[in-house]
Amino acid sequence: MSQRIRALVVDDEQPARERLRRLLAEVPDVEIVGEAEDGERAMEEIARTGPDLLFLDIQMPGCSGLEVAASLPSPRPHIIFCTAFDQYAVDAFELSAVDYLLKPINRARLARALDRVRGGPASDEALGSATATTPAPSRVLARRGAAYRVVQTQDVLCFISEDGLTKVFAGDQHYWMPPTLNDLESRLDPARFFRISRGAIVNLDAVREVAPTVGGHGELTLKDGSKHEVSRRRFKELTEKLGS
Repeated sequence: MSQRIRALVVDDEQPARERLRRLLAEVPDVEIVGEAEDGERAMEEIARTGPDLLFLDIQMPGCSGLEVAASLPSPRPHIIFCTAFDQYAVDAFELSAVDYLLKPINRARLARALDRVRGGPASDEALGSATATTPAPSRVLARRGAAYRVVQTQDVLCFISEDGLTKVFAGDQHYWMPPTLNDLESRLDPARFFRISRGAIVNLDAVREVAPTVGGHGELTLKDGSKHEVSRRRFKELTEKLGS
């Protein structure tokens, strides 16, 4: 990280953003490079400013802070969640948060969180006993044109790796998002989504037909009529999942 910490503040409440801005103004090595009032705007500002650190609210309209964090590509900025609710702490740390601050944020607690950012990954003390599995996201943030859209994962037909990005097909539309398929595979619900090859993850509920092809490979057809190759290594497991 650079000597100065470039921070982005994301919160749907203006008083909360103003309070954090006042507190951070007292910290010489922190520079606020932008603000956002919701998840979609946050993604746009992250892409625009490339911050070192996110101060991220959790409960926001449209898309939560947890969903924003889950939609970020690797390597991610450091993340400090700031919220009035303590029940999301385990989920936050499963997303590799540096710290989790309860509102109203005080100077001493903020200083300890920033010390963790300066020191690198979150400490064991910060992580505490957060060992539970994060629930699979019900929504993802993806770009269409100049704006980010909230896409319900249940509406996604497939995720395809293309030109270094992930192309999301939902209904008759497609979108783009930065996380790799490896990132997505680790977060998506394995009961609903399956990796059929190095380049594709499909929604099992969207599969219309599966057929074997030469060499032990396979081909599946989705509800929109699109066809996708299934690797030989994954074909048997796919048919087992579809038959269970």
